[in-house]
Amino acid sequence: MTIKFKGKEDMTINSAREIYLIMRVILMRENKIDRDREHLWTISLNNDNKILNIELVSFGSVNQTIVEPMEVFSVPLQRRAVSIILVHNHPSGKLVPSLKDKDVTDRLIQCGIMMHVNVLDHVIITEKGYYSFEESGVLNELLNNSKYEIDFNLKGKLLAKVAESKKEGELQKAKEMARVMKAEGMEIEKIMKFTGLSKAVINKIKYEI
Repeated sequence: MTIKFKGKEDMTINSAREIYLIMRVILMRENKIDRDREHLWTISLNNDNKILNIELVSFGSVNQTIVEPMEVFSVPLQRRAVSIILVHNHPSGKLVPSLKDKDVTDRLIQCGIMMHVNVLDHVIITEKGYYSFEESGVLNELLNNSKYEIDFNLKGKLLAKVAESKKEGELQKAKEMARVMKAEGMEIEKIMKFTGLSKAVINKIKYEI
């Protein structure tokens, strides 16, 4: 869901604090019950770090929200974003990233590299403060982590398939990515993580290239 924010088209992002001030306003618009649930937003940026779009990607429970790469990058790709900033809230008020927060960010960084959409920061917000992966140095640590790094040749094939499939539905895009991954011998569990598809759906996909 696209978030309307007056004047965002003229806003240039220069710091995590600016992100926090914008996103806190958006969070505080909601009623108390909804503020007590986790949200994940993406902020799409152009080459000049100007905001193209703010999107609510998912809306979860008090301590988690569903994060699928295809959902995260769908709108930024449509808006021709060159980079994104991830933002999610912690209803608990604790400004400390969980292991899951770091793992999800790691996955999305690699997906962004694959699609030439850089993840510039991941900002955790509460009603009283924020935590920046970039300012804390965690983003740089994850960039140097190879846990979710994809083989270079596979990256090229995936990029080509994504380009061919831009006008198709999200499910078809995910299936196309899975087909290429299967052809390269990637484990089913990893394909599930990158595409969001179920094991049953992936097993039915023919992988001949």
